[in-house]
Amino acid sequence: MGFFRSLIVLVLALPVWSAAATEVVYPPGSRLGLAPPAGMVPSSNFLGFEDSDTQAAIILASLPAEAFSELERTMTADALRRGGMTLERRESISLASGKAFLVVGRQEVNKTRLRKWIVVGSSPALTALVTFQIPETAKASYSEAAIRSALATVAIRPTVPVEEQLGLLPFKVGDLGGFQVGGVIPGRGIALSDPPGATPSPVQPHIFVAVSPGGPAQVGEREAFAREIFAAVPNVRDLRLTSSEPMRIVGQAGHQIMAEGKDPSGATNVTLVQWLRFGGGGYLQLVGVAASEHWLEAYPRFRAVRDGIEPR
Repeated sequence: MGFFRSLIVLVLALPVWSAAATEVVYPPGSRLGLAPPAGMVPSSNFLGFEDSDTQAAIILASLPAEAFSELERTMTADALRRGGMTLERRESISLASGKAFLVVGRQEVNKTRLRKWIVVGSSPALTALVTFQIPETAKASYSEAAIRSALATVAIRPTVPVEEQLGLLPFKVGDLGGFQVGGVIPGRGIALSDPPGATPSPVQPHIFVAVSPGGPAQVGEREAFAREIFAAVPNVRDLRLTSSEPMRIVGQAGHQIMAEGKDPSGATNVTLVQWLRFGGGGYLQLVGVAASEHWLEAYPRFRAVRDGIEPR
């Protein structure tokens, strides 16, 4: 099954999860939002809204912009049936972002019979996939009119505010080092980088910060552990370690590795640093990368990010 065909499987496999609004609400970290019907609030379990009393949910997912045309073509009654959903009707609708269509049907998931309304909406930036689902036993809680009214308000905002993205992290970032937020993995980590063209090099300075559980139990195992973690750093060729040593990082035990290498094309020399900070039953990993010719300017910025990380 190709990527786009597997999108139908994604639609049908969305999980069952256990305030009146007249304006669009964006769940934290989401570019997608809508005006949820009375009784639904942003979920802390998934990206979307939920009603814990009825087990109704609105689940939001962002797909590549090009996914819309493929889903429009392939989301047929037969394809849905193969995924376990019985199609009742499909119709074209309009959203503020552009062309869209609505699919309505029934599906049984984990012995729970569901009613589903699925909106697939187009935009130049992304494809919106929005699913309203409710157990058959609670379908009287939300009228068809209320559901359709909420789904008609699906909207896409241009960006997610930086402070909102930072709020999804399990740690505080006190200093961005002059970098821009390149991406956030909620509950895990953040990528910071300079925009393309900020330095006259195909490799812009960037740093990744992430927290992970576990780590070495003994002090003597930390260097081997740091080397093992560093060996998995992607997108670097001909990697060569230049130093590896223990150090204190903001008052906690840590380890630093410095290295040289080349970018994936092999045309640009790069310099890297990895810092691990141990404590609290896990470890914080920071990996900074810059073109070697711009390393002296980038390194103090990496250190500023490192020293500004605090636990929540």
